[in-house]
Amino acid sequence: MERDEAGTFERLKAGRKELFEPEIARHHGRIFKLMGDGMLAEFSRVVDAVECAVALQRGLGERNASLPEAERIQVRIGINLGEVIVDGDDRYGDGVNIAARLQQLAEPGDICVSGKVAKEVEKKLAFGFEPMGEQKVKNIAEPVQAFRITLEGQTRRRPAVRFPPRWALAGTAAFISLLLIAGAAWQFWPAAPVSGKPSVAVLPFDNYGGDEATGRLANGLTEDIITDLARFPEFTVVARNSTAAYKGKAADPREVGAALHVGYIIEGSIQREADRVRITAQLIDTATGQHLWSNRWDRPDEDIFAVQTEIAEQVTNRLGGGAGLIQEAGRIAAHRKRPGNLSAYEYYLLGTEKLEQITKADIQEAIKLLTRAVELDPGLARAWVELYHSHGLLASFGVNPESERKAAADAAERAVRLDPSDAEAHAALGMSFGERGDIARAKAEMDTALRLAPGSAEILTFYAGWASAFGEAERGADMVDQVIRLDPNYPMWTSGPFSYAYYMVGRYEDALKMLERLTPDNYEKWRWVVHSSSLAGLGRIEEAKVFVKEALKRHPDLTVEGMVNEPGMSAAERRRFIETMQLAGFPVCASDEQLAKLSSPQRLPECLK
Repeated sequence: MERDEAGTFERLKAGRKELFEPEIARHHGRIFKLMGDGMLAEFSRVVDAVECAVALQRGLGERNASLPEAERIQVRIGINLGEVIVDGDDRYGDGVNIAARLQQLAEPGDICVSGKVAKEVEKKLAFGFEPMGEQKVKNIAEPVQAFRITLEGQTRRRPAVRFPPRWALAGTAAFISLLLIAGAAWQFWPAAPVSGKPSVAVLPFDNYGGDEATGRLANGLTEDIITDLARFPEFTVVARNSTAAYKGKAADPREVGAALHVGYIIEGSIQREADRVRITAQLIDTATGQHLWSNRWDRPDEDIFAVQTEIAEQVTNRLGGGAGLIQEAGRIAAHRKRPGNLSAYEYYLLGTEKLEQITKADIQEAIKLLTRAVELDPGLARAWVELYHSHGLLASFGVNPESERKAAADAAERAVRLDPSDAEAHAALGMSFGERGDIARAKAEMDTALRLAPGSAEILTFYAGWASAFGEAERGADMVDQVIRLDPNYPMWTSGPFSYAYYMVGRYEDALKMLERLTPDNYEKWRWVVHSSSLAGLGRIEEAKVFVKEALKRHPDLTVEGMVNEPGMSAAERRRFIETMQLAGFPVCASDEQLAKLSSPQRLPECLK
């Protein structure tokens, strides 16, 4: 502050709005107090608080690496789990005080947690906990057991110790008048991020009915959309307390954009008439005032909370994610720039655009663009996620399968390390485990992705494609139906997992309808098999044989036996392939050369003769 008061203040302010507020919202937290160079936040789950703290320290470390020494700002974070007194929007009591004292015990760049926190999360998160012993802190009568979280690249300075038995923590929420929270206190804010992500503000929805019930619905819908959008790492979302000032006011989009430093705003309205509720929403470009998208819903208000959830999910899935309108607007802007002026995020957008074409040439171009993105910003976790998809798809097209699969696995693991709160990173890692035959770990990562983003159309799509491997084929098909309801304009790449999920439950007509959106250039091995086998399952044998002939031209070693020995294949999947591939006319037995490439192949009875 002494060297550059104005510059430091601007970096602190930018850091709060562009990193801390969005990360805390994305981890389902709420800031309830700002104190100059610090803040206090609450989380309903202690796991979310710890994951948020780790994501902040990692993100800050990556950004500091590109800054001069004099401009680097470090943070100390303390986390406690305990009872507090609720007074309006504020929180008081030892639960909060201990979090603040733990922050003071932390070294710059570190996270210090109480023994209660460490006990709760030690088996749920892959972080180390270095004991700091019992600490006597100001205004707290009993010593506090403290631990330092150790991340990758950090060494433990003391051996780990065993925690007290779980019953020692009983009674944490003993009184109804108190609220169980994971409280996090941190000091100093980081410098602004450098990847050039777009930002969006959700303005309070207008209540045209004027009554309190409709007002509560408007508030709830606004909050839901902010929370859901905050789960998308592709852009930053302004916290609700920054947009609350616009409630009930007519606002010019350009003025809002300038005031909140956002490129897009979402606004809408709610009106009740008799037993119906009408909701509108629109996305606006604040630079031009242009309406990029709008929609209207008319629903019975029998279950108003279900309506609220449905609309929030539809809005966020239409605007966010890999095929969302905000990304599309960013791609259009990136195309107008010279290559030398593109940011890491813009290279990422152009890479995902190429990837969605699902042709070998486009995927190879996507890898070049995404590689450039991570060269400019190695900490851009979502670019690593898309590199996983790119390398994996290239392997499925038969291009250097072994090396491409390894590159895909490395990219997925790096994405999770960079951002453990990114649902799609966990989904990518789950699919990577599945492709290596480790179904138990694949299921665990997919479950984590669903927990982090239960309403995300992309996460539901990824899970649907693997549900049959988990023994949940019917659930997979149901998820596809759910995604189509959430996003009727689902992108072309989803045709692959959608068709596979339908095929695995015998919904062959639906599988073929999905594949109609693709061309043979989009087909890798699995698509040829699903198309041919679905036709055979419907009794359209002659049509199936035509596709089998073309499939064998492109994949001469494609056999029933080879297919059912793919890593991680469930018994139900094996049965489905054996039945329908034979009907379609695929060769049954694999060659000795093909079998030699498989790990512990299970021979089919007819191939043992």
